[in-house]
Amino acid sequence: MSRSPSIVPLVAADQDVYLVLEDFGSRLGRAWCETAEEDTSRATLVRRLIDGQYEHPSRIVAFNTAEGWSRDVTTDIADELRRRFVEIDELTPALLEFLERAARH
Repeated sequence: MSRSPSIVPLVAADQDVYLVLEDFGSRLGRAWCETAEEDTSRATLVRRLIDGQYEHPSRIVAFNTAEGWSRDVTTDIADELRRRFVEIDELTPALLEFLERAARH
């Protein structure tokens, strides 16, 4: 019997991994965005949110398998983005929507 490949990324043991749950609408629903292993850092996630690479991010989770934890970091990321407003030239509609949604939770 063959084994299924692991879904645990092969990142450095001490690296936190950040993933985005994208809302594709009522017809397609929500799904975790496919992300290359090297693009799962917090800095990359924040940069991609600022650049508008996510249309409707609804939730962000972080985990570190070596340390044995996972948690919802949606509010943490939204707070970081709010602190960085002065660095952001233009807020995309998707980013504004994300910040408004995160503030309600």
